[in-house]
Amino acid sequence: MTRPIGTSDGGDHGSPPDAYNAPQPLGFHRLTRLMNAVGTAWIFVMMLLMTFDVLGRNLFNTPIRGVIEIVTLSIVSIVFLQLADTLRTGQFTRADALLSMLIRRKPVLGRALQGLFHLVGAILIAVLCWASWFQMLESWGNGEYLGAIGDFQAPVWLMRMTIVFGSACTALTFLFLAVDDFRVASRRGAAS
Repeated sequence: MTRPIGTSDGGDHGSPPDAYNAPQPLGFHRLTRLMNAVGTAWIFVMMLLMTFDVLGRNLFNTPIRGVIEIVTLSIVSIVFLQLADTLRTGQFTRADALLSMLIRRKPVLGRALQGLFHLVGAILIAVLCWASWFQMLESWGNGEYLGAIGDFQAPVWLMRMTIVFGSACTALTFLFLAVDDFRVASRRGAAS
């Protein structure tokens, strides 16, 4: 099936819609949207920075210091800033042909299985967050940087902090989706 997850294909036979794009508890979806917007704005800033670096390098023989380091650290940060909202809007990459068919034909089983997938996703991302937390603390404590002393130094802990924060938000988003799936499955199961 080649449709974004969480959207109806017109033949859902009364199955409830997915929780994608739905408001989340405590307005959490607003935070993930803001993070996504910051990531998008940062992409624009990086494009400008690289453009001015190329122009400065070629026209005036004066490159901007630290562009390579900033871009290197920014790419990872942008991914983790946008990860939770990508999941929340149903744009997270997954193979869902079997799951979509199951949700249409057996909504209770399909939503329960989808809830299980979301719960496993929450656990895996939480493990990533936990492991990244210690790496962030180590980077902070050691004063780890990218670049050369006397030229340009970018602190690595900022990027690691973005990984921790972004993965924590993604794990919570997975958890909110799992709770919704299990709630819908149990409600429909009780109604059957």
